[in-house]
Amino acid sequence: MATAEERQMILRMVEQEKISPEEAARLLAALGPAEDQDTVDDEAAPGAGRSLHIRVADTMTGRQKVQVRIPLHLVSWVFRLLPASASGELEPLRAAIGAGRVGRIVDVVDEEEGRRIEIFIE
Repeated sequence: MATAEERQMILRMVEQEKISPEEAARLLAALGPAEDQDTVDDEAAPGAGRSLHIRVADTMTGRQKVQVRIPLHLVSWVFRLLPASASGELEPLRAAIGAGRVGRIVDVVDEEEGRRIEIFIE
């Protein structure tokens, strides 16, 4: 099992453009599941995150389909653009941002569609 620190190191290498997102996806997959996927970096200071990072990958090929970074100060504006019906689904994300959490917030694999969706606060 991989530690959050190991995963963060890989994400930092992508941010610093030392490795590609595709290489990072392969490294993260090779690390296996996180020690505790429900927790994020509790040592981070509140408000430490600067961006919301959304990745969608093809589970068969590991190839990135979507990779988006949104500055956290714009996320509340983006939430207003979404339909009211999405409000309940966004509550865990809003709570994580409000609490200043950093790290993986969502990791969902859709076997039917062959997609893995990950949302991080970095």
